[in-house]
Amino acid sequence: MGTVSNLKDRASRKDIPVRFADDTERELYAKREKVYPREVDGRFARLRAIAVWVLLGIFYLVPWLRWDDRQAVLFDLPARKFYILWFSFFPQDFLYLAFFLIICALSLFFFTALAGRVWCGYACPQTVWTEVFMWIERHIEGDRAKRQKLDRAPLDGRKIGLKAAKHAVWVVFALWTGFTFVGFFTPIHDLGARLAALSLGPWETFWILFYAFATYGNAGWMREQVCIYMCPYARFQSAMFDRNTLIVAYDGGRGEPRGSRKRSVDHRAQGLGDCIDCTMCVQVCPTGIDIRDGLQYQCIGCALCVDACDGVMDRMGYPRGLIRYTTENAVEGRPTRVLRPRTVVYASLLALLSAGVMTSVLMRTPLALDVLRDRNALYRETPEGYVENVYTLKLINMDGREHAYRLDIAGLPGAALVLGRDDIRVPAGEVLSLPARVRIDPYDLQGASSSVTFVLKAEDDPDLVVHEEARFIGPAPAR
Repeated sequence: MGTVSNLKDRASRKDIPVRFADDTERELYAKREKVYPREVDGRFARLRAIAVWVLLGIFYLVPWLRWDDRQAVLFDLPARKFYILWFSFFPQDFLYLAFFLIICALSLFFFTALAGRVWCGYACPQTVWTEVFMWIERHIEGDRAKRQKLDRAPLDGRKIGLKAAKHAVWVVFALWTGFTFVGFFTPIHDLGARLAALSLGPWETFWILFYAFATYGNAGWMREQVCIYMCPYARFQSAMFDRNTLIVAYDGGRGEPRGSRKRSVDHRAQGLGDCIDCTMCVQVCPTGIDIRDGLQYQCIGCALCVDACDGVMDRMGYPRGLIRYTTENAVEGRPTRVLRPRTVVYASLLALLSAGVMTSVLMRTPLALDVLRDRNALYRETPEGYVENVYTLKLINMDGREHAYRLDIAGLPGAALVLGRDDIRVPAGEVLSLPARVRIDPYDLQGASSSVTFVLKAEDDPDLVVHEEARFIGPAPAR
């Protein structure tokens, strides 16, 4: 079984030849040959349908869920606040996003090394939305044969009507997708009300239309071209594959030589393998490849060819598994090792990093304090002879309820904190900007630059305490 091979050249493909210096013609560009995937029933097709329903359900329903008095999942970019259920994240929590992306990358490496392109076949957004668009197409235009016949037919009223109906449904679904996408960044109830009143802002309108256009173009028109030519994952997957990786493979030793025959004929006596060359595996493939040519980068691992081939084997009375999920070693009769260095390393790193991030999120203090010293003046002297530094304090309440706070300073003996207000209350998920002055007798300073620590405590929760260090600038002490 080859590691990577290209699609077989088809006689009907209209190629553009290029003549080189050695007077040979080579293929530079091949016109796209439209793929008409056949609908198939089987355990992998049903599993794929379940994945589509679950993932789309999460995408379309989550923005409408409420948590207390706000949207359960909301990435409020203008306010720089990000809500996920009971968690509130702020720009100071950017490190969590970095670790989340690292976890996603490690998950991709781990599952690819272990089970091939299961992400592409079952969970990739391109796969999920393409399945929905093809489902709409089948219900309007008909099955594979009817769609092919319709495309070959001359343009008439029936063809225009079917095509117009299909694209109308596609556009409506794409617009709803764009609206839902924006609903993760703008409160979706308010967004819906303003959409009904035709009072959306320019940026919201732009992103709804942009995401709708991307969905309509990628899932409706480009389809497998995104997977084959645009997705970088198909290009570097070979670096994560080895001979123990689970892949969709054709058992050439059992299936070859292929050929048609009657069910009642002893094909072994005729020197034939189990493959009857019905091409059902090709007809159901969403990328239009022939899995019998070996492992190909165009294969997204959806296993629809497995369902199609198993159905043919059942009708012929042959054992299932001519095309199956297996490994390169298993096909060649060698033992398969699930536990191997790369899977152990990926799994260990993934488990440790996930556990560490989850522990950090669960144990983090839902309170933050940023201290910004006024840089317009190093320090100023008061009429009483004191030296002052001016600060701007940012109090960030990341908890789910309002708190009252007390602010003190430490680490600078003799210094006093002067605030413009006595009552410090910050609502849930809000940021309070508070001016503050630190005043000290210059004779108490030990140097021109000293350390001062701001201590913020919640009056109703002794566990909510944060310390933030800053610099105090004053005159150099007299010698």
